Amino acid sequence: MNMDTLKLILVALAALWMVYVLVDYLVPYFYGLPAKPTRHARIRKALKLAGLRPGETLIDLGCGDGRVLILAAKEFEAQAIGIDAGPVQVARAWINGLFSGVGTQIQVHWGNFLKADLPDADVVFAYLTSDYVPKLEAKLTSQLKPGARVVTISFDFSNWEPDAFDEDELIFVYKMPPHAGDLGTFLLKRE
Repeated sequence: MNMDTLKLILVALAALWMVYVLVDYLVPYFYGLPAKPTRHARIRKALKLAGLRPGETLIDLGCGDGRVLILAAKEFEAQAIGIDAGPVQVARAWINGLFSGVGTQIQVHWGNFLKADLPDADVVFAYLTSDYVPKLEAKLTSQLKPGARVVTISFDFSNWEPDAFDEDELIFVYKMPPHAGDLGTFLLKRE
């Protein structure tokens, strides 16, 4: 292999890497989503707090690399559906699910989760920013069945009183239909 061919290969690889990084980080950025995935221990704690049971359907809004889906399928024996706006994230989640051995228990969809149908969800998982609260609040209230749970990490619904809260990990769980109130009313009842 001559030096010109090697340079061409290196330039092509660098260009592919740049496209990957741009798509992987810029798509979530434009949607206002956190670029850093949460830890497995935190996800496990959130799913336990939400009471996810075998055979239930979990929907992860902004599924990223699919770690929530995989953990829900492997450890909780749930059917898991992920929705993400980034094509790289969708591909990564699907591949990670396939290689983790739970490919038949998970589905990954490319799209805007604010436009997705959620009536079959038993648990909705969201690690987003508080910018999504107003739109998401209306969507979840209108689409989720009674008894469905919503588990959020690092953000809460300011008009809903949580049914459970983990202050160390900032995990909030809401049962549908949500109770009027907020974190303050929950904490007052807990004391």
